[in-house]
Amino acid sequence: MEFPPVHPWLRWEEGLEERLDKVFDPTDLYRLGEELPELTDPVLLYHFDGFVDAGGAGRLAIAHLLSELEHRVVATFDVDRLLDYRSRRPIMTFDTDHWVEAESLELAVHLVTDTTGTPFLLMTGPEPDREWELFITAVGGLAKRLGVGKMVTVHGIPMAIPHTRPLGITAHASRPELISSQTTSSFGKVQVPGSVSAMLELRLGTAGHDALGYAVHVPHYLAQAEYPQAAVAALEAVTKSTGLVFPTDSLRNSAEKTTAEIEEQIQTSTELSTAITGLEQQYDAFAAGAAQDSLMAESAPMPTGDELAAQFERFLAERDDREGL
Repeated sequence: MEFPPVHPWLRWEEGLEERLDKVFDPTDLYRLGEELPELTDPVLLYHFDGFVDAGGAGRLAIAHLLSELEHRVVATFDVDRLLDYRSRRPIMTFDTDHWVEAESLELAVHLVTDTTGTPFLLMTGPEPDREWELFITAVGGLAKRLGVGKMVTVHGIPMAIPHTRPLGITAHASRPELISSQTTSSFGKVQVPGSVSAMLELRLGTAGHDALGYAVHVPHYLAQAEYPQAAVAALEAVTKSTGLVFPTDSLRNSAEKTTAEIEEQIQTSTELSTAITGLEQQYDAFAAGAAQDSLMAESAPMPTGDELAAQFERFLAERDDREGL
């Protein structure tokens, strides 16, 4: 498998690749564990903290898997080279007259086993701030070394939809055949800020690697809160495309609790109830083909959208305060 150039401004002219390999060695970016697993075309599921992830869809899904399934670290990346500490300062603890602890940031690949005993790889941690192309080259080399057959990512995006309707999903892949069997929503052609997750799919997909991802549609007024329903939808999409089976009972219970709390808030506010009804009408019209505009939260007209988001933010803040007592 051929992998992309380390930096976009470097030209891969004859003889140059060999010279660059001596200067930019991608293996310098990661350290392998003492015992590498022997795998057959494993799935590499990945998510990085730092990019858009409405409702915490990707973050909650990955955290849930690591808390429910057996796993061990097989590779760690050099975050000291990849992160800008001044843009995401690690939390430190001061006690009376001295520093006692500093948050340790980790970007790692874990070997995980699903509920049927099938092994897969899971890469997670903070999104790199620098050396994206070198990082992608390193991930590509690591994936080749571990025999990865398919790479999958998940995250959430804010949409002008009500929580009372099924969550939609936008799928994307390096080859259309990877997602052709699944029903998803499409935006047509758009330009958005880039991310390492998207760049991995683009670069490694161009190099011939199978890579795909799922963006779960999250109600825009819940984008800043934890929305377990989105994590459930993300894991279900991964199961459909990979065959991996995940435990989701506790995640579904959290989703039911969240829905009940949202409904409780709506019932106490005529304004919220009216706004949700407006969203439902807009969504149903769109689903029926009567509306042609995108439901992206940034562009679609919203019925009292500012008031809706503000009231839910107050509700969620009050809920967090109560749980913190």
